[in-house]
Amino acid sequence: MTQSASSISEFLTERIAAGDFPSAVYIVGEAGRAVFAEAIGNAVVEPSRIPATLDTIYDLASLTKPLITALLCARRLESREITLTSPVAEFLPEFDRPDKRSITVGQLLTHTSGLPAWRPLYILAGGKRERAFAAIASVDLEYAPGTRVIYSDLGFITLGLLLERLTGKPLAELARAEIFQRLTLKRTFFNPEIAMQTGIAACETGNAYEQNTCRETNAGEFQNWRQDIIWGQVHDGNAHFLGGAAGHAGLFSTAPETLIIANQFLERRAKNTSADNLSLLKPEILDLFRNNFTAGLEESRSIGWMLAETNGSSAGSDLPSDSFGHSGFTGTSCWIDPQHQRVFILLTNRTHGRQLPFININSVRRRFHSFAVEALEK
Repeated sequence: MTQSASSISEFLTERIAAGDFPSAVYIVGEAGRAVFAEAIGNAVVEPSRIPATLDTIYDLASLTKPLITALLCARRLESREITLTSPVAEFLPEFDRPDKRSITVGQLLTHTSGLPAWRPLYILAGGKRERAFAAIASVDLEYAPGTRVIYSDLGFITLGLLLERLTGKPLAELARAEIFQRLTLKRTFFNPEIAMQTGIAACETGNAYEQNTCRETNAGEFQNWRQDIIWGQVHDGNAHFLGGAAGHAGLFSTAPETLIIANQFLERRAKNTSADNLSLLKPEILDLFRNNFTAGLEESRSIGWMLAETNGSSAGSDLPSDSFGHSGFTGTSCWIDPQHQRVFILLTNRTHGRQLPFININSVRRRFHSFAVEALEK
């Protein structure tokens, strides 16, 4: 049985009143179990108000990268189907070209491949989904592979396709068979059914943010922008174009079920549920998530995650330096402290019910972690 931590709840209530986001659901876990949890605010404020609950489903956005893509890749590293030094071109012949032939699986996982952060594939591929990966393979690298850390959606889209080619299964099907079903998750998936809409936190009205980004970067014209409230569909434009499930975005889940997946990245878990009894990864692979593979570069990166030792990370000063975490554009975050077997999950929908620009909530995340650590240590 979980309880709320009053300091966390009061702080998040203040941020909702300040207009940072309309809702916040948090869960703080320790030794595999939830200790503190609460839902605050409204998951939907228009066209009607729907309060957030612990069962509210959020678009986790880029949390898809570590929780799904990196986890599935780690399972292939265990089975030696791939290695961190495997050339991507070995699995994706489209990368067998002079500038990309040397890119490795490990470089994609640590954002050191040289691929740009983002490009509107729906424009580059001329609206043809089957041309999307050819468009990625054709973009110019921004730096020599292995020499810089530049966070890249395109890199994780590539990893998603690599997994599909390797297994012969769509990414959503692979995630369902190897993660969702094995952990008995009921409210975690790609592409939610329309009947579940009222249980999902709403996102932005239309694609104004991406439209502005395309305009500012002279990316070209696109005619099929969504105009209505994005509610129950993936917010990210590339993930939506790719069918709702991609290596970089598209995952929907609740805070409690996100905790179940996050616990898979910890070696010791409580034995109180069937999901906790199941380990999707072997203990020896877990060091990949806390080791720094990018020492001396812009960010400290492990496999799929950012390390707390990164200057300016959203971990804050109260998490150990080998903690690892990730955030999502919609307002989500998950940080894991392997030393103390703790997980900190904060789900908001900062893109809903407000005009551009969306607020940067990294300072909120840092204070959330500080309040949570203080509450745990009491």
